[in-house]
Amino acid sequence: MDARQDAALWEPTPERIAATNLRRFMDEAGRRTGRRFDDFANLHRWSIEDREGFWRLIWDWGRVIGEPGASVLDAGDRMPGARFFPAARLNYAENLLRKRDSSDALVFRGEDKVRRHLSWTELYDQVSRLAQAMKADGIGPGDRVGGIVANMPEAIVGMLAAASLGAAWSSCSPDFGVKGVLDRFGQIEPKLMLAVDGYFYNGKSFDNSDKTREIAAMLPSLKRTIIVPYIGSAASLDALPNAKAYADYVAPYAPRDIDFVRLPFNHPLYIMYSSGTTGVPKCIVHGAGGSLLKHIVEQQLHCDLKDGDRLFYFTTCGWMMWNWLATGLAAGATLLLYDGSPFHPSGNALFDYADDERMTHFGTSAKYIDSVLKAGLEPIKTHKLSTVRYLSSTGSPLSPEGFDFVYRGIKRDLFMASISGGTDIMGCFVMGNPIGPVWRGEIAAPVLGMGVDVLRDDGSRAADDEKGELVCTRAFPSMPLGFWNDPGDAKYHAAYFERFPNIWCHGDYAARTRHGGFVIYGRSDAVLNPGGVRIGTAEIYRQVEQIPEVLESLVIAQEWQNDVRIVLFVKLREGVTLDETLIQRINRQIRANASPRHVPARIVQVADIPRTKSGKIVELAVREVVHGRPVKNLEALANPEALAHFRDRSELRS
Repeated sequence: MDARQDAALWEPTPERIAATNLRRFMDEAGRRTGRRFDDFANLHRWSIEDREGFWRLIWDWGRVIGEPGASVLDAGDRMPGARFFPAARLNYAENLLRKRDSSDALVFRGEDKVRRHLSWTELYDQVSRLAQAMKADGIGPGDRVGGIVANMPEAIVGMLAAASLGAAWSSCSPDFGVKGVLDRFGQIEPKLMLAVDGYFYNGKSFDNSDKTREIAAMLPSLKRTIIVPYIGSAASLDALPNAKAYADYVAPYAPRDIDFVRLPFNHPLYIMYSSGTTGVPKCIVHGAGGSLLKHIVEQQLHCDLKDGDRLFYFTTCGWMMWNWLATGLAAGATLLLYDGSPFHPSGNALFDYADDERMTHFGTSAKYIDSVLKAGLEPIKTHKLSTVRYLSSTGSPLSPEGFDFVYRGIKRDLFMASISGGTDIMGCFVMGNPIGPVWRGEIAAPVLGMGVDVLRDDGSRAADDEKGELVCTRAFPSMPLGFWNDPGDAKYHAAYFERFPNIWCHGDYAARTRHGGFVIYGRSDAVLNPGGVRIGTAEIYRQVEQIPEVLESLVIAQEWQNDVRIVLFVKLREGVTLDETLIQRINRQIRANASPRHVPARIVQVADIPRTKSGKIVELAVREVVHGRPVKNLEALANPEALAHFRDRSELRS
């Protein structure tokens, strides 16, 4: 049964449409091409048919600082292999630091412990001083700089300083364990590392001194460790070779104009990591030019981000949304940074932040929206949120009920967008459309410049509302440069191009909608297939988590009697016990609103649901535990102890 409504949840007025960046971009595209772009679908069609014209216009529209060169695309649609702007020269940091005035560039909150503001001038000066110190330490093009950092100003400063010199930046959240950091940094061998002295979470402070010493000792490539103050740890640096406090490291250098090193379009900017729940994380290398142009499209056109806006995304430095957030500086937007628990000291922390700092763009996860709903909060009644005009959700599919809650419980007059993409592409495949309606349960549109489609197993194009593999049929600038230490790009090719030759297969189970949008049903490798009928995990979560007693759920396919059966694990509200009555209610909810094929063979109560550091539930890791197989990289999990709740369950032996 299709529960999506025929009536849109929100539609922009003609006046709002006329004021969007996207409408002005459409007009400019029309002037350049002599064509008329009346709707998003026509613009998108042009953006993938005429990539040279589209990406050249994006360069100009985004006022990219650098030399674009004569050619936009070399090697056509070869994936991998296509090269965008092959003769271009630019510097990512130079494009983010174009403003130097007294208005806010960064605002920071570390729970209720720390509050700071940095102007554009102060940000530029801090980057200047740190870049000079790094250069004196021998950092230059091709080197790697690592960060074990909180989502705080020094993380942005460190990344920009490295990028200004042509070094690649790679960061981990400070709550990563020693093995988690070494599994990542041990592969890329950083020459310099910024490490925060500790972090706050849920009102508590955590000292990172011992962990940093252990990590530094295991990285023979490391020439310098810079300790960034945050919690005020008094731990001595004596036992940490070649370490300096941040203030001492930059002290010899006065601010001056930054000597930005302009490098080729595909010069490495970021090294990102796969989740690593099934093995050592893959190191994904992204180029400066592709990352910059991709984010200009997504932020300035799809999110309508403008000079002077105030952009927030709830993220850590171990998730690609932090890298995405940073590029907001290129639009002239203020970045609102938050570190810690979003529910400390109360569930209103982020909504308080939105009111206090005049937030215009509120970015979060589907899990957070569901948690606010489950907590009984109604920001629409307790907060003004008068400046917030855009709300974005990612990390997992947002249910139709989540869409309902945003408009019922947070704000009615709001452009709301569920978005989906990945670390793999440094951005999104599908996002919102600010000149179109918001449809319940749908991601509004394919991203401009992205040939997004849904294919059947045989490679043919799926019909509307037919589930299949989410793919991209055309090359795009933010494709990875490759994986670190991957001779012949063998692992890179196997990860995305093995299923359908010369087509990027992302691994999401999805469907196009009759509105021109998309619905994501979960990861393809976690899709359930009982009796040969494919079922997306998000379809089950949507139904189960409408039961008030259920806080979270996780579903897997258990190998059983030469087939598979569905097993559902539920985390219940405090004081609630899973009994036969609740089991029957869950089953009825699934049977009535999904199908009898969705009904679990077993429902099991657990105390916690395991998640990655970026908050994504890990069906594959639980599936391995249930089958008695080892989970190869526990360090990828935020709460690896939760896996113990899934081992040797008697309920799964019959």
